[in-house]
Amino acid sequence: MQQAVVLPGTQKIRVSGGGIRRLLADLDYLPEDERDQVRQAYEYGARAHHDQRRRSGEPYISHPVAVATILAQLRLDSETIVAALLHDVIEDTPTLRVNLEDHFGQQVAAIVDGVTKLTRLRKAGHSETQAASFRKMMLAMVDDIRVILVKLADRLHNMRTLDALDRERQQRIARETLEIYAPIANRLGIRTIRREMEDLGFRYAWPQRYRVINRHLNQRPRHPRAVLRRVSDRLRRALKSADLEGSISARAKSAYSIYTKMREKQLTFKEIADVFGLRIIVPDIDACYRCLGIAHQLFRPMPGRFKDYIAIPRVNGYQSLHTVLLGPEGMPLEFQIRTPEMHRVAEGGIAAHWQYKAEDKSVLPAQFRTQEWLRRITEMQATAHEEEFYDHVKVDLFPDKVYVFTPKGEILRLPRGATCLDFAYAVHTDVGHRCVAARVDGQVTPLRSQLKNGQNVQILTSRNAHPNAGWLEYVATAKARSAILDYLKNTQTREAREVGAVLLNQALADRGSSLRKMGRGPFEEALEELGVASRQELYEQIGLGERLATLAAAVVMNPGKKRSGDRRRKLTPVDIAGAEGMVVTYGKCCYPIPGDEVVGHTSSGRGFVIHRNTCGNFRAERKHKDRWIPVNWKRRIRLEFPSGLRIHIDHRPGVLAEVAARVAETGHNIAQVNMQDRPEESTELFLSVLVKDRDRLARVIRAIRTLPSVHRVQRV
Repeated sequence: MQQAVVLPGTQKIRVSGGGIRRLLADLDYLPEDERDQVRQAYEYGARAHHDQRRRSGEPYISHPVAVATILAQLRLDSETIVAALLHDVIEDTPTLRVNLEDHFGQQVAAIVDGVTKLTRLRKAGHSETQAASFRKMMLAMVDDIRVILVKLADRLHNMRTLDALDRERQQRIARETLEIYAPIANRLGIRTIRREMEDLGFRYAWPQRYRVINRHLNQRPRHPRAVLRRVSDRLRRALKSADLEGSISARAKSAYSIYTKMREKQLTFKEIADVFGLRIIVPDIDACYRCLGIAHQLFRPMPGRFKDYIAIPRVNGYQSLHTVLLGPEGMPLEFQIRTPEMHRVAEGGIAAHWQYKAEDKSVLPAQFRTQEWLRRITEMQATAHEEEFYDHVKVDLFPDKVYVFTPKGEILRLPRGATCLDFAYAVHTDVGHRCVAARVDGQVTPLRSQLKNGQNVQILTSRNAHPNAGWLEYVATAKARSAILDYLKNTQTREAREVGAVLLNQALADRGSSLRKMGRGPFEEALEELGVASRQELYEQIGLGERLATLAAAVVMNPGKKRSGDRRRKLTPVDIAGAEGMVVTYGKCCYPIPGDEVVGHTSSGRGFVIHRNTCGNFRAERKHKDRWIPVNWKRRIRLEFPSGLRIHIDHRPGVLAEVAARVAETGHNIAQVNMQDRPEESTELFLSVLVKDRDRLARVIRAIRTLPSVHRVQRV
């Protein structure tokens, strides 16, 4: 039984002295021929950077050596180490990629070129530029994960040397590190880099808060240290009695993790329960659970504070048993129990796959999960714009998860706050598009319901179901949001083109022509004059209200000729049925329904909006005649439309139920209810009732008026 009690807060990657000898000493795991290649890379880089210095005054080569040393301490392969030594030569010296290919091979040159492209991304404050840069960074990671490993080490060393910069740049770089680089390191499972980035970022971004928390940590070092020694001695003896081998080390939460927990849970420092703890490393999984049982016999566990990350690993591949126990004097201590292989992955994450192992090239859990994540990133970048992609991936970078079961017993990991709709899209995009409800633990549940750990979830689907914009309000995962947005964009584009073609055809009909009669040559000439690339683009612009069909028709009829806008032709009405999709909407100001005299108004971004001809908005905007188009209802419309009613009623208990019952008696449904809370004897009730036409609405109004408590019913 070995024991090594390490004092809290002392574990981190070593700071390189800047010399090649220290780096080569850290590379003792590599064979001699690969270490020779590292020496050659150092000499090549030293010559390339010979006349350059860092802001601190040190020779520039000290920076690549420090970056390579960070990666060497993760025991990465020789190609990554060589690339780290050369990662700035393309950017800062006359060296070309082809030169690196000649000397060190295509793999090294590709990694260096990838890092160079990330370095060249313009650093600007505009959010779109930041989002575009972030997108390129993530896609570089997809091409070769070692590109981002070098970039993370590069950023970590720059964080260590921030003292050479002014205060404004320190804060900007520190916050960028906390927002992007540290979460990426965490998502890849590289704890050593992530933890140091977080503490350095915290120190420079919020120096006063950093000092306060560190002062609290250092005010009582003797008491926790003594307790940790007593607990570790007692546990060591118990493990020895059970014939279990292992090592025990003390650990402490970092200042940044304490700060984030205080902020998220609104706690004081004294209320943080598990600042200190022990890490126990035992030979195999069976020993992990045996050790857990022994620890629970020695110390009382805190309810609800046990997590089995061995059975259900974290999204980054992390595996361990976590339990919080009450030690001597009631001091809460977190125990982490894992195997040596789990510990290697916990510290190095995806980097563990690239660690030099001549004989072992098996796929690790961390590698498998990272490959899944990178595949999702590839899917997202194909459909999302920069801003959307940035938001989607940032959600995935903070994997605070819930674990739920499919009907087949498989486990799905979703972010906390995920809903049944997120679950549906996690199963398959087609399942998400067709879902109507969920069955959670046997109970039918709305799609918006948030999921909890351990629930069994089954998705109910329908061929007629499809996404709508409201779904975006209650999804938490990047995959679901991206799939819904992609569907809505494609659907809106298709519907806009269909409506735009109808509107343009009607406008041409008013001029005695039609789309069929238009020759290809004149139409293409008109497209060029209008500045659009194709007929479909013109239809889309008209359907979305970005271009007037009447003006477009004038150009199409007579391309290249001057047109006066003062002549108003009699317009042919457009026929509607309520099933035109998202680009045809119905004004909430007047709630038009079949049977009403209606007009259409083209609105940029909203498409074609239908109003009653008695609507106040229509009367106020009649001077803009070019945007108003006559509309007719098609015959035999089967859809129901919302119609607003304003009802003046007695203010007494049960009156709302009476109104709802009377509406139900007519065979109609209420879509929305809003009742004013007044102290007077009477009040006003707003109802949105679903009806097919004016006749059916009239029946509803007559039925409501028969109630004694109703004084007046008006249509909105």
